Amino acid sequence: MEQKDKSSKIKHQEQSKLINSNNKLKNLKSDYFIRKFFYYIHKRKLLEIIKYNKSIQKRANININDYKEFCEKYSSIEIEIKPMKNKYGNFINIIKGDEENYHIYYDDNKGKEIKSTSLNKNNKVSKINIIINYQVKSFFKIFDRCDSVESIYFKKFCRNNITDMGCMFSFCSSLKELNLDNFNTSNVTNMSGMFYECSSLEELNLNNFNTNNVTNMSGMFSSCSSLKELNLNNFNTSNVFNMCCMFYECSSLKELNLNNFNTSNVYNMSGMFSLCSSLKELNLNNFNTNNVYDMRDMFYECSSLNELNLNNFNTNNVTFMHRMFSKCLNKLKLKIKRKFNKFEDSAFEDFDEDYSIKPNMYIYY
Repeated sequence: MEQKDKSSKIKHQEQSKLINSNNKLKNLKSDYFIRKFFYYIHKRKLLEIIKYNKSIQKRANININDYKEFCEKYSSIEIEIKPMKNKYGNFINIIKGDEENYHIYYDDNKGKEIKSTSLNKNNKVSKINIIINYQVKSFFKIFDRCDSVESIYFKKFCRNNITDMGCMFSFCSSLKELNLDNFNTSNVTNMSGMFYECSSLEELNLNNFNTNNVTNMSGMFSSCSSLKELNLNNFNTSNVFNMCCMFYECSSLKELNLNNFNTSNVYNMSGMFSLCSSLKELNLNNFNTNNVYDMRDMFYECSSLNELNLNNFNTNNVTFMHRMFSKCLNKLKLKIKRKFNKFEDSAFEDFDEDYSIKPNMYIYY
């Protein structure tokens, strides 16, 4: 009898263990994604988990600095785009084999959502939402030739691992609104051709731009022909070496304040202000040109320029200065000739436009 009771007790204990085991398994399954997430971030030491056990499965104390680091390295970027009315097309250039890092949602005019990386001629969209995964580290040409886009708004941009923004919005010729308030450029080194041919853009707020690490600004605002003003007071250009065609054909700009520009490392200024036909004055007193070797077409067809202070210009290392003042006002050229003897005769000769520097020759490197 005693042996039977003992056997029954063991059986009951085994059944209880099985029930408890099933309950634990059930709890584990229900919290699978939470556990997976905490395992993932704990393994990479991105977040410090202080408390996590079977009774407090959803509570965790997070170190704010670790969370910030997590956001800067691994958070997604969210962008909202509005195309021209009744237009469609490929609004983002996705590198082949990298499609899984871009999630694109098109809202049509009937309130339906289409998830796709491209559109056909039957799709008419009113809004496009793009989510970019953390794996993407370069924005080179990401919106290049999106000529049907009217508005781009960066809704969320915590990450700081993007280093290349070359030609990012190039040839967005219909772009009228560009909201970059949440933009993070703290580690960007390449901004060449960034707004090249954004010919419909009338204003551009770059107050939050961090350019501390940028080395290339060639063609950055080239052919922004509708841009009426440009505030670059916060720009740090101490590491920039290339400013070729930077303001080429900014034909609506009447003034440009570059007093804070540090050009001590710049070697190329060719075509920098070429075809800025509305620019009336330009103060370049602070420009350091000690390392510049190319000044070709620098002020080509600045046909409204009356005054140009070049007192501090050092041309000792300049190899090319052809057409530097070509098609400028004759009275301006005479003033410069009389005051300075550091410019060659070829700098004042007028040539046809066919011979002038073109930005697309320089901004892709």
